[in-house]
Amino acid sequence: MRIAYFTNQYPAVSHTFIRREIRALEAQGTIVVRYALRKGSQELVDQEDWAELKKTCYVLEIGIGALIQCLIFTLLRQPAAVAKIVWLAIKVGWRSDRGVLRHFAYVVEATVLAHWCRRDAIQHLHAHFGTNPTVVAMLASQLADISYSFTAHGSEEFEKAPMLSLDEKLLRAEFAVCVSSFGKSQLMRWCPPELWRKVEVVHCGVDTSYLDSPIQKPSSARRFVCAGRLGEHKAQLVLVAAAVRLHNAGIDFEVVLVGDGPMRPLVEEAIRQAGLENKITITGWVSGERVKAEIIAGRVFVLPSFSENMPVVIMEAMALGRPVISTYIAGIPEMVQPGHTGWLVPAGDDRALAEAMRDALAASDSELAIMGAAARSYIIDNHDVGKETKKLSLLFENSV
Repeated sequence: MRIAYFTNQYPAVSHTFIRREIRALEAQGTIVVRYALRKGSQELVDQEDWAELKKTCYVLEIGIGALIQCLIFTLLRQPAAVAKIVWLAIKVGWRSDRGVLRHFAYVVEATVLAHWCRRDAIQHLHAHFGTNPTVVAMLASQLADISYSFTAHGSEEFEKAPMLSLDEKLLRAEFAVCVSSFGKSQLMRWCPPELWRKVEVVHCGVDTSYLDSPIQKPSSARRFVCAGRLGEHKAQLVLVAAAVRLHNAGIDFEVVLVGDGPMRPLVEEAIRQAGLENKITITGWVSGERVKAEIIAGRVFVLPSFSENMPVVIMEAMALGRPVISTYIAGIPEMVQPGHTGWLVPAGDDRALAEAMRDALAASDSELAIMGAAARSYIIDNHDVGKETKKLSLLFENSV
């Protein structure tokens, strides 16, 4: 079977779950061709991402002349089909905050994607994220006369569902994948009941390097590790505020923030103003192996997010046997069970977060080891990338 994967940017530092999914499908015998609109804007730090870069075709890399040429060729060859997708682009664009003109650009991009799908004998087209990649994939599937599907990750898709025309996208798709039960509920919320049968749950998975590694006992260091993009969704500023409370209470601790992003200057300024430069460290973007090493070196993993669906980094931390402190939002409670695999606190509540961190520091090594073992067991049962992609492969096969 020949499947095409289409995304906005690929590879990207924060999209390792897509790479894992593709690699797992290939290991099971599926041929996966990589397409993307553009290269990622962040510098790649992982050698596996560099390898993916060489395997990916980029729509916007071919130049404006080639884009226009492809549009004209398609218009001459398939005038009726082009008229249909232009109408569809207007219909979807009219509801969108990006406007109709931007959706005309998606029509042009779709002609290139459809041409590539025909050239590469693609049997099914799958888009990641229910935003503009799914629009382009939907239009291209009409031109190439192949089936398409998409994975909706959230939280942006669900916050802007009417503007993104998720109902229209699901109507025309063979199926849609959600990575959590919460995500499925949100897509069902915005789509008519007769389409609910098309919504499937396929969890993001962790690869064998996490599941095959022997579990290591939680570090004796009083270290919390938080990994993720330094952005408004991840709420690292709340973590800094909680750290201030611990410091003021005379509690010894260390926080390592693994990652980078647009809010790094604000986070650094908050750390400086609190005088916690010796307590909180920011690593910047690092390789996947370095992320793994930092999680293992920590005692407890913490992610105080405001908005998520089901964070892959929590899966990774749990697979490595680390209890997790996170928030009562979205799909996180499907993984983190208070008192069993970690702690959950209300989002935005730095006082509650500080209390959970205090409890984690007070827990004995044996208590944390039991929680970490339970966390790992849950991930093995529910987030093995090999098991999850078998579900996806079956969906692809039934769509062709």
